[in-house]
Amino acid sequence: MKPGHWVLLVCGVLLSLSGLGLAIGGTWLLAADAAQQGGRYVSGPAERHQTAGYALTTPSLAVDPGQAGLPGAPRLGDLASVQVRVTPVVPDQEIFVGIAKASEVAAYLDGVPHAALGDRSRTDGGRWDEQDGWDDEDGEAEQGGTRAPASPAGQDFWAASASGAGARELTWDLQPGTWSLVVMNADATRPVWVDLQAGVRSGLLGPVGTGVLVGGLAGLVVGVPLLLLGSAGLGRDIGTSGARPGTGPGAALAGSAGGDGSDTASAVYPVRLLGWLDSKLSRGLWLVKWLLAIPHYLILALLWFALLVTTIAAGIAILFTGRYPQSWFSFCTGVLRWTWRVGFYAYSALGTDRYPPFTLARADYPADFEVDYPARLSRGLVLVKWWLLAIPHVLVVAILTGSIGTRWDEDNGGGSWGPSLLGLLVLIAAVILLFTGRYRQGLFDLVMGINRWAWRVGAYVLLLRDEYPPFRLDQGPAEPPAPPPPPAA
Repeated sequence: MKPGHWVLLVCGVLLSLSGLGLAIGGTWLLAADAAQQGGRYVSGPAERHQTAGYALTTPSLAVDPGQAGLPGAPRLGDLASVQVRVTPVVPDQEIFVGIAKASEVAAYLDGVPHAALGDRSRTDGGRWDEQDGWDDEDGEAEQGGTRAPASPAGQDFWAASASGAGARELTWDLQPGTWSLVVMNADATRPVWVDLQAGVRSGLLGPVGTGVLVGGLAGLVVGVPLLLLGSAGLGRDIGTSGARPGTGPGAALAGSAGGDGSDTASAVYPVRLLGWLDSKLSRGLWLVKWLLAIPHYLILALLWFALLVTTIAAGIAILFTGRYPQSWFSFCTGVLRWTWRVGFYAYSALGTDRYPPFTLARADYPADFEVDYPARLSRGLVLVKWWLLAIPHVLVVAILTGSIGTRWDEDNGGGSWGPSLLGLLVLIAAVILLFTGRYRQGLFDLVMGINRWAWRVGAYVLLLRDEYPPFRLDQGPAEPPAPPPPPAA
């Protein structure tokens, strides 16, 4: 393959990725600028914070004072302001929120038990009981001290403050210096338990968002054509290089299984996934294959982004011409072929210890993937087959290759996932291989069947064929032969 095509592809992918990221960021900034029109603030979600001490504080915020001394420079307060909304969790509790110089806050809270926002080990210091009040499970204080503070409202060093019952809002224009936010009970008691929501408003969002968006669009305008030219060049190279399928070390095994997989007329489906199990496999190499395959994963990350962009461009071409450009078709098939080889070597099958070749073309390797090039494709199906018609197959593939045992953790807002059915079968095969040195042929055939179903659906979703994938688990290393035609009447 010509190095120039790889250079075009890599440059196109990098420019397109950076352009896409900048375009998304610029769009978000412009949306935020539109949202703050009319004096509104762009706010994040409310978060709950609690402490067994007397106060919650933020880490010190340093605002660069140098800008204030520049002739003609706008005031920091004209550039940005922040708004903090504090809501007490305990009903009827009066709350105080204030912003002051970090040094004065440190002096005020010196020797006072308090906690820093964002440090869960400090802010989750206890539990509120509706009948008994605060149950301090982790000790009296998160940040040491025994002194009770004076009433916060009686201090004169606050640059901005608000207090009272119910939700309190504090608005503050940026000023030079180092600042801290303090949240306390208005009567300077403990514990403190609040919901905190922060927002910002800035006149810079519009100009900065416009500049970022323009830069992102420029990256896409330059990067996408380079990507498409590089993928087309690599696709043309694939057609003139590489070995035919079935010439590798698994050819004899394929012949004994009933065919070498190279006869396209006898295939049951025009998408063919082939893989022949090595007779001798290392017992422990599979433990480190994830590490050995990292170079392939890095290259495939770039190739898959190029494949998605190329598929979109090919879909537009099919919509107007009814044909899939052959160079792009060869490129997409090559990316899928490369991906399958790495999966066959690694954790989609663990079928061989031979390191996969770094090529999109056919090669002398015990795993291969091929799709027959279609003379014509339906213009209408290209609009619906990749999402609507594929839904039944996607559900089946999700069951076979998706996570099992998924559980949502409501306390932490996250989830935990178990292995997929395919991953579980490969793991069982790996454990058996580790202790016996053998890969069970029946288990390998089942793993190949699951992979074959998934790859057929993948080729259909990627617009490579119009034939609907069969609802069938065709097991074994090679594709099953098509049934003979019925005899003539």
